[in-house]
Amino acid sequence: MLQKEMLASRFKGHTAAVILIALLFFGFKTDKISPKLQEKIDSAVQGTYEVEEFTMNLIEIPSDLNKQTPSELGGENLFKVTSSEKELGYIYVGVAPSLKKTFDYVVLLNPDLNIKKSKILIYREDHGRQVGSQRWLKQFIGRKSGEKLVYGEDIDGISGATVSAKSMTLAVSNVLESLQVLKNANVF
Repeated sequence: MLQKEMLASRFKGHTAAVILIALLFFGFKTDKISPKLQEKIDSAVQGTYEVEEFTMNLIEIPSDLNKQTPSELGGENLFKVTSSEKELGYIYVGVAPSLKKTFDYVVLLNPDLNIKKSKILIYREDHGRQVGSQRWLKQFIGRKSGEKLVYGEDIDGISGATVSAKSMTLAVSNVLESLQVLKNANVF
């Protein structure tokens, strides 16, 4: 009987330790960019800015300023991009909902905060992949910080990807509005 009680006590202790470690792990989780996603970001930056070597410098946004923006800017998602000491622009990496899952996207900006290119990096569904076509995404090129975009008015719809296209339009619109908040706060 004593052995059973000792075993049960040891089990409770191990269980408590596992729960504590899990809480610590999830409580301090940061939004790190996965190697697969980083590879796709690197490719997008190299192709868009036509450079081989570049540096991405994280722009940290204070939480009180982040609360004023429609886009989440508290993780690893807003970067200044430079190459050989020359400022190329900025990139925003985000996640948006599709019909049942989410997709990762990037908005690449000129130094004046106008969109140079947008790209779907990882799309996790079989349905709605048309949203990733550059033919549709080119509608965002040249859009300026502070601009509010409306699906079906400013941005044309796309057959077969309505949910993802609306989501991408809202996401890019939120990024543009967030950039204006940051610009007004002299972050740029």
